[in-house]
Amino acid sequence: MRHIAACSSLLVLAACATAPGDVPPDSALTDQARCAVLNGESFGGSPAQSAWVDAADGLPAFCEVSATLHPAEGSNVGVVYRLPEGWNGKVLGIGGGGWAGNVTLMAARDGLARGYATMQTDGGHPSTGPWDNAWAISAAAREDFAHRAIHVMTETGKAVAAAHYGRPHSRAYYNGCSTGGRMGLMEAQRYPADYDGIVAGAPVYTLQVQVTSLLRNQTFAAGNGAAGFSPEQLRLVQDAVMVQCDARDGLVDGLVNNPAACDFQPRTLQCAPGQSAGCLSPQQVAALQQVYSGHRAADGSWMMMPLNRGGEAGWAMFMAADGSGSDATGGGGLIGLQPVLFGARAPDWSNFTEANYLTVRQSQFASIYEANNPDLSAFFGRGGRLLTWYGLSDPGPSPVIGSDYARAVMDANPRAAGEQFRYITLPGVGHCRGGPGADDVDWIDAIDRWVESGQAPDRVVGRNTQNPALVRPHCAWPASAHYNGSGDANDPTSWTCRRS
Repeated sequence: MRHIAACSSLLVLAACATAPGDVPPDSALTDQARCAVLNGESFGGSPAQSAWVDAADGLPAFCEVSATLHPAEGSNVGVVYRLPEGWNGKVLGIGGGGWAGNVTLMAARDGLARGYATMQTDGGHPSTGPWDNAWAISAAAREDFAHRAIHVMTETGKAVAAAHYGRPHSRAYYNGCSTGGRMGLMEAQRYPADYDGIVAGAPVYTLQVQVTSLLRNQTFAAGNGAAGFSPEQLRLVQDAVMVQCDARDGLVDGLVNNPAACDFQPRTLQCAPGQSAGCLSPQQVAALQQVYSGHRAADGSWMMMPLNRGGEAGWAMFMAADGSGSDATGGGGLIGLQPVLFGARAPDWSNFTEANYLTVRQSQFASIYEANNPDLSAFFGRGGRLLTWYGLSDPGPSPVIGSDYARAVMDANPRAAGEQFRYITLPGVGHCRGGPGADDVDWIDAIDRWVESGQAPDRVVGRNTQNPALVRPHCAWPASAHYNGSGDANDPTSWTCRRS
């Protein structure tokens, strides 16, 4: 205990615990006693609170440490660390979702159960509402959420783990989807020394995503809502897509493995004269074609990103496909950013223009929020591995930005990208989860195997959350899975990854 007392602050304690040749200061203590030592420690913020949580519900006993960090004036970054008994020596950073961080135990469960010391943050603000971004009026909060919170969470978390266990971590991994995916890309781009391996799922890495949400709403609202679709009509379209494109991967299973090769044309569903049921109006056909095609601004960037054919039944989750012109997300939260992007003069949100789009993309907020830099030379240079992925039926951030970023990374880092970068596509999977596809993939195991073995994955295996009997391999882009023509379709060996 005298050695611990000499190391009064947590950061110094971590240094003492890991000094070469030193005996860990808490080697004689139980994990529970070590947890108590952390209570009241200060590490760049408010005094930490630590509590011991007994093993239950499939989780090991663990020490929970929470605090608020102040890395800059006006910055308040909430962090929670969970340090399990039977530590595997590795730390795992976990991302947030929407316009919020995530400090819940539910988000940490998978990592904790495997023995990882988990690291989480509220993203620099306490609101947990996915579309609530009123906090963005604070410059410090904007900087925190854009990139700083996830970084200080990681740096401090490593020190907390070292102080608790009396030794440094052996590996650092990150896993997040949506906003969490953007946070992961930000780590690789801005803070390349933070992680050995990063999983960035469906990363919402550009404000094009939010603008796209508004423009899709406008598309379906054309003709005073005449271009809108009922749920039954969206299912009608998806069924027609399946009839034309499902079998192209060698198996009729309700999944289109390579939507880019599907050439279904909406006009084939247009109502004939006198027909009113089981078909689409000319306005609906035009809207559908526009959503499939997307729309580029004069500078060549995606102003409205296209959606894939084959996931139409899930579109209503992130857009006003019913033609009402507005949805519960407020354009993916873009409307809530009005004071930051447009000041006191609001644009016409129901008639969002290219000039409005350019104002958003050229804003100071975009410069700190967007994680679109493909130069990962610093991250790759120290051996980092980056695995990105998208569900091909994602109705939020279009999978097109997944392949756009993958292409840019490969062009900017041609040597490293071959063994240090992978982009995986998941047929029939929605935004981070859901849909008829195999949405349940063990991403933590995938990144751990890659880092430990050095062998980049050309496929991962998933199963459907609601129907675990459905198992499918997911291929590294630009390949897609093709059924071999025989064998159990739920046996991954019955499939081959190949470029179409």
